[in-house]
Amino acid sequence: MQYREQIIIDKPVDEVVKHFTNPDTYAEWMDGFVKMEPLSGEPGKAGSKTHFVFKMGKREMTMLETIIENNLPHSFKVTFEAKGVFNTVVSRFEAQSASATLYINDQDFRFSGFMKIIAWLMPGAFKKQSRKFLEDFKAFVERQP
Repeated sequence: MQYREQIIIDKPVDEVVKHFTNPDTYAEWMDGFVKMEPLSGEPGKAGSKTHFVFKMGKREMTMLETIIENNLPHSFKVTFEAKGVFNTVVSRFEAQSASATLYINDQDFRFSGFMKIIAWLMPGAFKKQSRKFLEDFKAFVERQP
């Protein structure tokens, strides 16, 4: 399943990217974020791996993030692996003006096992979650002085 979400953030590209790359603020805009633990490589650099933990309702979900490419401030490509899900995400940031940034988020999901059924029954849930992350990130960044 592939799709794109995008949103205009009323802040300059450098400010948007600064917040996007600051793990200390993830809990402020990533709904359900519990923690992250660097596993290998230099954080933020291609090849690095990080273990993420999210709380989704009453259950905990863990994911392995691998950074594929870091070409910020222009683009950032990562994969996320969880039980039954492999997701490639490409985030791009384009200046729309001196004070506005277009944040483009391309998602490519691959499913296995039980998650194939969930994805087939509820494809909108994945898009809805991606959209929520973008909207929450936008609100967080625009609140910053």
